[in-house]
Amino acid sequence: MIWNLIYRSLRQHALSTLVTAGSIALAAGLLLTVWVVKTQSQAVFASTNSGFDAVLGARGSKLQLVLNAIFHLEASPGNIEAKDFEMIRRHPAVRAAIPIALGDNYYGWRIVGTVEQLFTDIEYVPGRHYATAPGGRWFRLGAREAVVGSYAAKQLGWTVGSTFKPYHGLAFDPKAQHEELYTVVGVLEPTNTPVDRVIWIPLEGVQTMSGHNPLAATELSAVLVQLRAPSAGLMLDLMINKQGDRLTFAYPIGTIVAELFNRIGWVDRVLTLVAWLVALVAAGSVLVSIYNSMSARQRDIAILRALGARRRLVFGAVLGEAAAIGALGSAAGLAVFMVLAATVTSIIRAQTGVVLEPLKWNPVFWWGPAAFVGLCLLGGVVPAVKAYRVSVAETIAPVS
Repeated sequence: MIWNLIYRSLRQHALSTLVTAGSIALAAGLLLTVWVVKTQSQAVFASTNSGFDAVLGARGSKLQLVLNAIFHLEASPGNIEAKDFEMIRRHPAVRAAIPIALGDNYYGWRIVGTVEQLFTDIEYVPGRHYATAPGGRWFRLGAREAVVGSYAAKQLGWTVGSTFKPYHGLAFDPKAQHEELYTVVGVLEPTNTPVDRVIWIPLEGVQTMSGHNPLAATELSAVLVQLRAPSAGLMLDLMINKQGDRLTFAYPIGTIVAELFNRIGWVDRVLTLVAWLVALVAAGSVLVSIYNSMSARQRDIAILRALGARRRLVFGAVLGEAAAIGALGSAAGLAVFMVLAATVTSIIRAQTGVVLEPLKWNPVFWWGPAAFVGLCLLGGVVPAVKAYRVSVAETIAPVS
């Protein structure tokens, strides 16, 4: 009987039900998106290091150095000399050191000079080396050849055999095109890392590009470092950062990236607050909608009571109606979440190369909807109490 009462009431007040459920859906979708993107981004970005433990670069911000060398965002804090690369490469605590040089782009896509060992010797995640799609190969030392990340190649429409001329600088300037012509000899298999957004060419290609400062031929933007043991990072940090004033040793990468989320954490908090405020407003709408309809329902409730319905049945029916609106809104909120999450994750991938999995299980998928249903139940308490107190005699007594 109670389910029939709830269904009939929702159907009778379909417009207000849909409007209120829509508010709940918007709030639920926003909360789920903010929470999932926040938790996944923190975990994925902190674990994204392209297989390296640290970055050596010019004196400056560690975060800027990591964003530039690992995530290919931001500008380089400066260049280092070839002797700095030799120093870190020959250090007994270092397992591998890969030099990189930046300074060019192609329509905004970054061009990075490096050595073939990045692709052949380094595991970008444990147990996985870089690989080219069928028909591709690595670039040759000294040749004007390029290996392109999978995402960049897809967006540019490049395949093996495509050619391009780089542009000077990290930002696209149509007047700053170089004369050198490069040929794509390989397209990387997807790695779901920032590497997918980069156009890779031989190190000396960037260093000796026409129009570059002559000093560029002997300078590097950074060195990507693999250590033999974690304790080596602390030793090199002390040696380079604490006792020197010319270089920066950014270690450990995950901790440094976490600083970024600490700086922008207020954005997550604001969006989460907005979602809860929308939810509170929606819960208030449930209260007002059902409460205002009580005047029209009083006679029906009184008749039900006269026919034997108990007070607690009426009370439960009104609470059930509020919970049903919350459940309907939460279910629709999952659809809103899928749309918002797909949009946000595609933007994050386009800007950073990092791929999130928004549909991967997260505890918010159960406690979020449950919280919204609870808020709606709370909003239904007042009208439920009013329904509970309806007087049968006074309501159905004839008016003289």
